[in-house]
Amino acid sequence: MPSAPSPDGQPLGLTVHTLPDVTTLADARTRTGRWKMLAVLLVCAAPVIASYFTFYVVRPDGRRNFGELIDPQRALPDAAASRLDGGVVNLRALKDQWLLVSVAPAACDAQCAQHLYLQRQLREGLGKDKDRLDWVWLISDTAPVADALLPALKEATVLRVPEAELSKWLQPQAGHVLADHLYLVDPLGNWMMRFPPQIDTQGAVKVRRDLDRLMRASASWDKAGR
Repeated sequence: MPSAPSPDGQPLGLTVHTLPDVTTLADARTRTGRWKMLAVLLVCAAPVIASYFTFYVVRPDGRRNFGELIDPQRALPDAAASRLDGGVVNLRALKDQWLLVSVAPAACDAQCAQHLYLQRQLREGLGKDKDRLDWVWLISDTAPVADALLPALKEATVLRVPEAELSKWLQPQAGHVLADHLYLVDPLGNWMMRFPPQIDTQGAVKVRRDLDRLMRASASWDKAGR
């Protein structure tokens, strides 16, 4: 069949164009989507990264930490813990708060009692930021807790975790045991600091200083409550 004439009397020609490669378009969209997702993740993580950079690297005042920074940090283990009422929780449920942790058997000797007192006082000393930190006693055996101690633990998180399980996560300084230290866990669930054993009054002031600095450094992304 002859081609229809064009307005100038010449036959119209048909030009066939190559269709776009569907696979190439799909790959391009996938790459674009991945870059967008990466950008969103970086924006969300930026405050956390900035606060840790400030605390670990910048330190404009030149002071050293009193607590020992843990490198690499160790995440809360996927382990069961028992409450004093017999209920069971996973240790990872403690995430989303700063945790000031002590470890001791239920008998709670003088050092244990001193740690519990310091934990409570240090938390109260944070003032408006105290609701961003929980003080935690991890009991390393199955013995009962003395009734006389219970009233002082009303604001504490008290959980039983076998010492063997705790030793896979926390670690004391050489020559010491788990019960000799206080440990700090960040809201992401990472054990990130260990305080020296036998903290005296001056040491408690230095622990408070570390906590204050961490609260300030993380204020942009960490809020009170889980």
